[in-house]
Amino acid sequence: MSKGTLYIVSAPSGAGKSSLISALLENNPTYAMKVSVSHTTRDMRPGEVNGVHYNFVAVEEFKALIDEGAFLEFAEVFGNYYGTSRPWIEENLDKGIDVFLDIDWQGARQIRKQMPEARSIFILPPSRPELERRLNTRGQDSEEVIAKRMSEARSEISHYNEYDYVIVNDDFDVAVMDMKAILRAERLKEAKQAVKHANMLDCLLAEE
Repeated sequence: MSKGTLYIVSAPSGAGKSSLISALLENNPTYAMKVSVSHTTRDMRPGEVNGVHYNFVAVEEFKALIDEGAFLEFAEVFGNYYGTSRPWIEENLDKGIDVFLDIDWQGARQIRKQMPEARSIFILPPSRPELERRLNTRGQDSEEVIAKRMSEARSEISHYNEYDYVIVNDDFDVAVMDMKAILRAERLKEAKQAVKHANMLDCLLAEE
């Protein structure tokens, strides 16, 4: 069995990366895929489920995991810790499962240093006005928060050239197809095909 691929997916808030990942997992049963569930020390919000949205842990436990080297990357944001579990990701990759990691460009840099074989995808909005429209349409944030997200978007987008693939999420269905194309291309690489079809290749190459 060939190993799965770790996909790092980044985008400015409102570009649609979470929706694209969800659609990909729901509509593409051909490959085994999962989304990484991060650890966090923040309080659980109404409607959230431990182990589904986040792995909620105490600060002491999180710091102990840091000391054990259990995180591929971690950061402190507004007084709360967030981290990506190395053992969980490695276990799923070893099972041949592709894992998607929704993370910002800073976390992506940390992970690429430790797992250079990971593939990275950056999602772009088609324009700044469209990005702002989407943020307003979500109805989740105040005008102040939206203004802050828009000001941060330019900085985030400036790192698009650090990624292996870039998708413009203008037409959602097309963007999903682009994501599927990336997965298929990665699965068809020689190294993975050699493992998947080892017996067939042995027969094809056998001397008569």
